[in-house]
Amino acid sequence: MFQRFNELSMSGKIFSGLLAGVVFGLLLTLAGSLGAGFTEVVDSYVMATLGIIKTLFINALKMVVVPLVLISLICGTSSLSDPKMLGSIGGKSILLYLLTTAIAISLALMVANFFQPGAGVEYSDTDYVGKHAPPLTEVLGNLVASNPVQAMAQGNMLQIIVFAILFGIATSRAGAAGVQIASFFNNMNEIILKLVTIIMNLAPYGVFCIMAMLVYDTGLDAIADLAVYFGLVIGVLFLHLGLTYPLLLTVFTGLNPLILLKKMRPAILFAFSTSSSAATLPVTMEVARKRLGIGSTTASFTLPLGATINMDGTAIMQGVATVFIAEISGIDLAMSQYITIILMATLASIGTAAVPSVGLVMLTMVLTQVNLPSEAIGMLLGIDRLLDMTRTAVNVTGDATVSTIVSHSNGDLDVAIYKDPEAGQEFELENNPA
Repeated sequence: MFQRFNELSMSGKIFSGLLAGVVFGLLLTLAGSLGAGFTEVVDSYVMATLGIIKTLFINALKMVVVPLVLISLICGTSSLSDPKMLGSIGGKSILLYLLTTAIAISLALMVANFFQPGAGVEYSDTDYVGKHAPPLTEVLGNLVASNPVQAMAQGNMLQIIVFAILFGIATSRAGAAGVQIASFFNNMNEIILKLVTIIMNLAPYGVFCIMAMLVYDTGLDAIADLAVYFGLVIGVLFLHLGLTYPLLLTVFTGLNPLILLKKMRPAILFAFSTSSSAATLPVTMEVARKRLGIGSTTASFTLPLGATINMDGTAIMQGVATVFIAEISGIDLAMSQYITIILMATLASIGTAAVPSVGLVMLTMVLTQVNLPSEAIGMLLGIDRLLDMTRTAVNVTGDATVSTIVSHSNGDLDVAIYKDPEAGQEFELENNPA
């Protein structure tokens, strides 16, 4: 059996780990229901062990995010013969990310108003205190880091991106010294990518621990209480994934979107398991370059930017949750308030940190703008982790879609690689030494 597991592709291994984790989590739940003694053993020993492995795996992924973004973006920027192309890549990326977010929130509001997820649900007071997100002016004012080393230590992705771009431009204009520095970073980039490959070998086991702990901690009661809300969010997420992205890709590039969805499976599974676009970024960049044929320069810029500001899944959750909270509060929203929700959710995606459950912070801001009680968010906390996993998978798919469109527009998309079903198989094999 172990030999057959080793023969699986990376996607197969991750999916196997995911399913095994779900089954093991259910078995732990059943064991815990046998009595207090079993519960104590599960909590004290089994869950503690799984928690250690999970933390090590997530930290290993996060460990390579900052050096990967910094080094790859410096390499891409310094190799540009025309620095103006960077402005073109950035402008197209931001506009497309904002467009998909606006579509996502609009779609969520329309579907939620039709199905009315709050109908029949009683409002219950909670002690949830919403955290306030920084204003957009503060986010824009902090784009340039006063201390880039501190920005890297804190994982401030927007500041890291700006510093890497400026450093790359300076490198390209520094003559002989710049050539030497560029060569150094190109070599470092190869090493970082190899480090990513090594960490990927741990993926099935990390995913197993994550899913086992999630199933054991969440349970099914929380989903049953908010079944309509839960189903609507999942439904709109899949609708956006299966309709909006393929439509945009087809309109702007003429490429077959099913190829992108199929080749993105490793990154989608990673995103679903970790609930973090940032933690998934190393996998997304590898898949984008080796399997989708996206140019290194475009991938180095659009994907880290997308992991930071592209929050389509979060916008969908905000739309459905806002309608849900308005209904259980007995408040009818006016058209002007719906427009406010769309604008706020779209702009809030800029500067949103790519970490789990940050959507709740953004939701607080949206609810405040339309005079809805933010403490009602507490009713949704029990199932937000499961929804966060799905919306992160949608976000990552959106990152790859926008990156493919921008790469095609700038002429550095290798269409032959994109269309070749065998392309990037070495990426799978490197993670499958057997």
